[in-house]
Amino acid sequence: MHYVSTRGQAPHLAFDDVLLTGLARDGGLYVPESWPRLDADAQRSLRGLPYPALAARVMAPFVGDTVAEDDLKRILEDAYAGFHHAAVAPLRQAGPETWVMELFHGPTLAFKDYAMQVVGRLFDHVLERRNSRLTIVGATSGDTGSSAIEALRDRDNIDVVILHPKGRVSPIQQRQMTTVQAANVHNVAVDGTFDDCQALVKALFGDDAFRDEVNLSAVNSINWARILVQIVYYFHAGLAVGAPDRGLAFSVPTGNFGNVFAGWAARAMGLPVEQLVVGSNRNDILTRFFETGHMTTGPVQPTLSPSMDIQVSSNFERLLFELYARDGATVDRLLTTLREHGGFAVDDARWRAALALFDGDRRDDAATRDAITRHWRATGELLDPHSAIGLDVGTARRRDPATPLVSLATAHPAKFPDAVEQATGRHPALPDRLADLMTLEETYAELPVDAGVLKSFVRERIGP
Repeated sequence: MHYVSTRGQAPHLAFDDVLLTGLARDGGLYVPESWPRLDADAQRSLRGLPYPALAARVMAPFVGDTVAEDDLKRILEDAYAGFHHAAVAPLRQAGPETWVMELFHGPTLAFKDYAMQVVGRLFDHVLERRNSRLTIVGATSGDTGSSAIEALRDRDNIDVVILHPKGRVSPIQQRQMTTVQAANVHNVAVDGTFDDCQALVKALFGDDAFRDEVNLSAVNSINWARILVQIVYYFHAGLAVGAPDRGLAFSVPTGNFGNVFAGWAARAMGLPVEQLVVGSNRNDILTRFFETGHMTTGPVQPTLSPSMDIQVSSNFERLLFELYARDGATVDRLLTTLREHGGFAVDDARWRAALALFDGDRRDDAATRDAITRHWRATGELLDPHSAIGLDVGTARRRDPATPLVSLATAHPAKFPDAVEQATGRHPALPDRLADLMTLEETYAELPVDAGVLKSFVRERIGP
């Protein structure tokens, strides 16, 4: 298996090189040269497997011989051994043919753990084999940062620099990052939005000399390995509710489009996904695209669901690449137009091709609180704001009530206690293992939106 860039001008790479490279040299994102398929019999053979064994089977065609089969199995078993539910990603029925998949049983209580716990170990495996060192620079709208830090802390061959938008993540999210006292971890509060943080990361990747100087790599979902590991839980859920012998739908609260693109990839592999519903908050650039065929940025508005406070959805580039029959030059032109003019439109045929699978809808803060309240009254279960948007939008926009709908619960309600308490009067408690989080000392730097300043910061802090 080799990988190609969505801009069409970067060298083709094997999986281990894509893992360490992150963003392609031409500014694009890596995707598989072709999509491996699992036919119906192959999917049926996966039923009942423990989660790590399922992950090994789904990931194997993408990894190829760059990681030995036994090593991959060991990495996956080790990664998920620390999760706090025997099923790893349990499904809970929320209504007729409606399920919530709980993706918050990892160490930092968010879906990012499912990929990051694996990716951190893959980094270690490849770097040790190559006797090399890596500098990770990532941007977070809340959950990626804490998940990356937890996965990469205290690792001998990796330095980690995580940017978050100052004052625009929840207090729990911030402290899960800034209270980690590890020599290889460096937190930065950027005086801007998540999109500013993401632009800084891309600026560093765009400087080839700096990139080579510090051996730069990424943990954001621009890194293909993140998307790959997330494909697994779509198969996990699909098989549990009847695939491949029944079609199914997923609803995904999303900002950067990586999580829902993993669902698209599962469909490309043969999982019978009939609908993908994208849930947005007021920062509804994705919903507006599916309504109009136009992608137009706007100002980022703070909401109760800060992980979706995004107006530039990086992973949408991967879908564009597929919609335009893998024409990298067209993708590059469209994204240059987005960067320089704040928007672009796809032609009618591509827009309608996207609508064959995708629907989008939005919820503002008032509607989000209402969704949390209604679900709690109906089931006695608490949802965080992101998960509540996903379930509410998915229920409203599902095309066929007879088709099983799986809604992804992407964070533990205790990560957003104020919003949950406002909606229900119940204060969701952190698990005992995190009970002292709000009393721990924080360590972080504050920097402006300036790539030169950030480069100097990184140089000063990376190890030998």
